[in-house]
Parts: sequence; C-alpha cells; structure tokens
Amino acid sequence: MTIASSVLYVIVCAAGPAGEVDRLVALAQDDGWTVQIVATPSALEFIDTAALAKQTGRPVRSRYRRPSEPKPPRADAIIVAPATYNTINKFAQGIADTYALGLLAEAPGLGIPVVMLPFVNSALASRAAFRRSVEELRSEGVCVLLGPEGFEPHAPASGAGRFDVYPWHLALQGLERLSGPA
Repeated sequence: MTIASSVLYVIVCAAGPAGEVDRLVALAQDDGWTVQIVATPSALEFIDTAALAKQTGRPVRSRYRRPSEPKPPRADAIIVAPATYNTINKFAQGIADTYALGLLAEAPGLGIPVVMLPFVNSALASRAAFRRSVEELRSEGVCVLLGPEGFEPHAPASGAGRFDVYPWHLALQGLERLSGPA
C-alpha cells in the first residue's frame, strides 16, 4: 500500500531505538505515506516531539482528543516500532489503558493492518506469557516481526548496542506483505 493519501500510524513505545523513529518516518514518507506519530505516555521521554511534528506536519499524539479538538484521519495501517514487551502483552490481552493501546485494540476488528517490530531482550522474549501473546496476535493477522523474519531479541542489558542496527525498514516490508499489491 503506497498510495499518497494513505495514512500510516506509527505507534512508538518506550524502548531505546524510539529516539530514531524519524528514520521510519522518512522511509514511510518516501513510500508515499502520510504519517501520524502516536507515542505511548512513557515514549514521550524518548522522542523529540517537536522535530517529529515538523517532519510529519502533524502533532505527536499520546492521549485521546478532547471533543473540541479536530478528529485525526483514520489509519489505513499501523506500525508499532519499537514494540515493547509491555505493549505486545497488553495488546494481545485486549487492554486499552492508553490511547495507543486503544487504537491497537480495535484495529484488527476494523481490518486495519498492524505490524509490530519488537525491541525486547531474550529474558523477556523467553517468557511463556510473551510467546503466547506473539502467537495470539499472529493468529489475529497481526504481523509480529520477531526472530528470523524480524529482529532477534538481544541479551539483557545489551540493548544500547543494538539501536543502530534496529531494522526500521522491516516494518514497512511487513506492511507490504500484509497489504498485498496496492
């Protein structure tokens, strides 16, 4: 899906690579997407909201809008990157306690393609609850790019050494696989 009028929501979680989400924005814009950044509340400390607003031409959102605020365009697709252990597990369980999770909770039911590019350590990734969450999301059609087809979990306390190799481009490739030909 690379139509200029298509809206891509990029949900950013509080993980080390979040500070470089502008790289994903640039790649998506090069593909013709209109990008809306949605940050989890914790991710706000990881990103430069002013720079991202300037890059996208849209304010970074992290909360539900007030009735007096304009309604944002509906997402045609969603990428969650970097996706954290917490967000992946909450999404799988249907928890919608933040704006970002509320968007994710209804996306599969609305037929909105969702791609998740995790950034988790191997200790968290080995947990049964996490493995179940990944499988549950995949069974609902969510593309979770973890392992050989995505990003391998890193050793605990070694994530900082992996920021520069975080494969932002894989999220867009996953979206292309989900969407099929435009």
